[in-house]
Amino acid sequence: MQLSVSGLSVERGGRIVFSALSFTLQAGESLVVTGRNGAGKSSLLRALAGLLPSAEGAISYAPASDEPLYEMTHYVGHADALKSALTARENLAFFAAALGAGRGGCSPETALDAFGLGRVAALPCAYLSAGQKRRVSLAKLLVAKRPLWLLDEPTTALDAASQETMTKVMQAHLNEGGMIVAATHASLDLAARELRLGAAA
Repeated sequence: MQLSVSGLSVERGGRIVFSALSFTLQAGESLVVTGRNGAGKSSLLRALAGLLPSAEGAISYAPASDEPLYEMTHYVGHADALKSALTARENLAFFAAALGAGRGGCSPETALDAFGLGRVAALPCAYLSAGQKRRVSLAKLLVAKRPLWLLDEPTTALDAASQETMTKVMQAHLNEGGMIVAATHASLDLAARELRLGAAA
């Protein structure tokens, strides 16, 4: 699979955040998007996820698919997007149903275990630490298979051990032919190309 971005421009609040952006990502490749605050890193991820319309340009997959863009991607933004009254397991079960667990993803229990969260699976997310909530949110990546992962500051609130776990999860996805676009200020331990956005919003 290949992701192609051609001449992409994104507008926010009546202003162009970035323009004429082009790149190609092949199966098994990752792209790290860097740049100062306001350069458009999050806007790019949201556009790739189909959550933000582009002012100009095109985003396409090859081979072509009848599936909409958002069904080809996992998007993990700044917010953990968890329901605080539900347990960690219940949150993942909800996302598995919503995202299409029949696509070959693992069970909520397996996903939580992969991030070292087995002991807190039955706790409401309201009682979890910031780092634990972030790991639950990242565990959503495993409950339904989707080729493109769009990650906004994926290591935020993670300690060193959890960052290492996340690196292994990302590398496994790439080894299976997946693609990753990650916006980050931190260093990710991946063999990734860098795309630097320089225009301030």
